Amino acid sequence: MSITGIARKFFAPRWKELERHNNEAEELQRQVLSRLINSAKDTEFGRYHRFADMKTYDDFVNSTPISTYEELKEGIDRMRHGEADVLWPGKVKWYAKSSGTTNDKSKFIPVSKEGLKRLHYKGGSDVVAFYLRNNPQSRMFDGRGLILGGSHQPNYNVPGSIVGDLSAILIENINPIVNLVRVPSKETALLSDFEVKRDRIAREAINKNVTNLSGVPSWMLSVLNRVMELSGKTHLEEVWPNIEVFFHGGVAFTPYRQQYEQLITSPKMHYMETYNASEGFFGIQDDPADKSMLLMLDYDCFYEFMEMGSDTVVPLWGVQPGKNYAMIITTSCGLWRYMIGDTVQFTSTNPYKFIISGRTKSFINAFGEELIVDNAEQGLAYACQHTGAQVLEYTAAPVFMDAKAKCRHQWLIEFSTPPKDLQLFASLLDARLQEVNSDYEAKRYKDITLQHLEVITARPGLFNDWLKSKGKLGGQHKVPRLSNSREHIEELLAMNIR
Repeated sequence: MSITGIARKFFAPRWKELERHNNEAEELQRQVLSRLINSAKDTEFGRYHRFADMKTYDDFVNSTPISTYEELKEGIDRMRHGEADVLWPGKVKWYAKSSGTTNDKSKFIPVSKEGLKRLHYKGGSDVVAFYLRNNPQSRMFDGRGLILGGSHQPNYNVPGSIVGDLSAILIENINPIVNLVRVPSKETALLSDFEVKRDRIAREAINKNVTNLSGVPSWMLSVLNRVMELSGKTHLEEVWPNIEVFFHGGVAFTPYRQQYEQLITSPKMHYMETYNASEGFFGIQDDPADKSMLLMLDYDCFYEFMEMGSDTVVPLWGVQPGKNYAMIITTSCGLWRYMIGDTVQFTSTNPYKFIISGRTKSFINAFGEELIVDNAEQGLAYACQHTGAQVLEYTAAPVFMDAKAKCRHQWLIEFSTPPKDLQLFASLLDARLQEVNSDYEAKRYKDITLQHLEVITARPGLFNDWLKSKGKLGGQHKVPRLSNSREHIEELLAMNIR
């Protein structure tokens, strides 16, 4: 029996447990909330909010306010300095430096021992469980997994405490057995200089039997391109004949899919999306035929949702398909009713499946158009499909009204394959945005309010250079896709010199 065949037996019992997501969602979530409240009742936060007296979800809502990072920051900083029993029992020694924003101000998300095990590693394990269930012929464990990670550094002067990318924290604490089936070496994986790391990863992995990839699509593509440069091959399966799956997350895969499909032409290649963030592991694409993800309900995370444009907050069993919700989480890392900053839309409530629709702060609504990232991804995919273009990176922002009340959206796009006709690409993008967003369509009516969008071609490497200038190159760092402010796009335009 192959190593993967042995591993399959280990994951099989979980397949039965996961069936509870289909018809016991509310019960699973109520159990999670009860466990979290009971665990933290003797913490400073739990005593202040009278967790010991809580009996119901309504008690929790009435006693515990919605929070952002700013509300929890003081407590988190005390935890970082070594204080115990503040937001979660005991001392928390690991902190994920959030890359959810590209400004200079970072967030430090606590990662407790419980959260590491029951939020992050449990998510990773379930990804494999679903993949093996859906692919009986898989041999992924008979080779190596190429896993990209960030870096970490000491946290203040607290012994044994570290702060850095979540991926680095996961690699630092991973079961030693896993190191037998992964590349690169731990030393290389935790390097802080991405350009050096990229080359070393490629050199360490190129002669290994790599069967699976895990990481952020943009950074993984950069590493794979280096592998191709070193190998001199045309397609990745010529380097790794047994490559079969890419587990991806962090950014939308749509802009990168065509590039991966050109790089890897093997018919046995699979792609599986995950929703893993610094704050927790929330969703998995359990069905390869369905682009939406299953919300994971039996981890250490209790979910609530605020409908965009409203102050109404509902638990999971109160959501409706098709609505755009800001996600609120309560976890075993001491995040209580925390606004994570992502927005989701449910495609199904039996089971609860969803798509990531954007960010609460990553949208354009300068003129009432309410353009979200999901709209942008659909528009770009449509324009690429009809022009043969390929988008590597992009950002967009409004150009505000002039004296004649004229305004537009300005898109800065770095193409890996540029369109032959940029104006046609822009027109197709604009048309598709009107099809998928009625508010945008209304504002575009006869060019009365919002003018035709503008597309500017970015020079090769612009976005990487911009991230590097901010110390954000590599790891889990992301380019802001949509913004109501022109701050980011003006910085990029100033650097867009050929």
